[in-house]
Amino acid sequence: MAGEDQLGQLRARIDALDGELLKLLSERAACAEEVARVKRAREPEPVFYRPEREAEILRRVRDDNPGPLSGDAVVRLFREIMSECLALEHPLTVAYLGPEGTFTHLAARKHFGHAVTTSPLASIDAVFGAVETGRAHFGVVPIENSSEGVVTHTVDCFMDSALQICGEVVTPIHHHLLSQATELGGIRRVLAHTQALAQCRQWLDTELPHAEREAVSSNARAAELAAADPSAGAIASKVAAEHYGVPVRVQHVEDRADNTTRFLIIGAATTEPTGTDRTSIMLSTANRPGSLYSLLKPIAEAGISLTRIESRPSRCTQWTYVFFLDLVGHQQDPVVHACLQQLQDTADTVKVLGSYPQAAT
Repeated sequence: MAGEDQLGQLRARIDALDGELLKLLSERAACAEEVARVKRAREPEPVFYRPEREAEILRRVRDDNPGPLSGDAVVRLFREIMSECLALEHPLTVAYLGPEGTFTHLAARKHFGHAVTTSPLASIDAVFGAVETGRAHFGVVPIENSSEGVVTHTVDCFMDSALQICGEVVTPIHHHLLSQATELGGIRRVLAHTQALAQCRQWLDTELPHAEREAVSSNARAAELAAADPSAGAIASKVAAEHYGVPVRVQHVEDRADNTTRFLIIGAATTEPTGTDRTSIMLSTANRPGSLYSLLKPIAEAGISLTRIESRPSRCTQWTYVFFLDLVGHQQDPVVHACLQQLQDTADTVKVLGSYPQAAT
């Protein structure tokens, strides 16, 4: 009986805490609605979604979290609270590289929460186009994988786009083999995006050497096709398996356990500094001896950390290149600002693609 009395008291305490939480959530939501009213009254075109503000909140709750919930769990909870409150202020539409169940879809949910309207599109170009024309407020596109490198299509889209990078998401990538076939020997072909096939190359060589590998537009599309073909296997996420009704036959078929992909949030607005930021820039220069050195020298002399550099054909003149760089810091930081001004004197073209909060990893 003593044990039952103790459980009863604990349950009563949980019920009371739930009531307090509900009251506080309602107060927070009402405050968000008031923020929207104030913004509409004072600004002709108010900005409701502020990536830097959300990044600061999430970092604070992670740092101040006393436990026993993990920091990741607390961040997920607050992400959904902010998502629902933002929807009361101004509902957002977010375009992403679809269809449903892709890792880009998961990244969009991780960054924006579940209260936004998501719009799956067939290509990275289409995501850029949706944001540029106003059919979506923001877009989510993949930029690089830890083992397979940069997504060149995304890099190329920035050459002709005026959109800004306003956030990033870093997501662990776990691939699973999905199939209607009950035995691996019954799988005659494996479907997946080219990046996923590359990330699982060693596993496929060892476990399914007899199966033909077929690249498709996305892993979610692979799962959709495998749902209707018992001789096919798909490399995809568990979300795709559930969405398209294909059983997971083998879990974690990626070659590296630390496999991660970085995604970019693209939009029309600039982002204010948070103190933990990254700046992406595009540089071009004539093809002459020492040209790359002349571009990197101001960055090195300023003591700015360079986290990524990629080169792509300029598409204007044969054998000329455009360089894409990621720098630690915000373009408004004095040191970064001065470096960008110096680059204007050494590079033929300097284009700031955006400064944005670094993703918490």
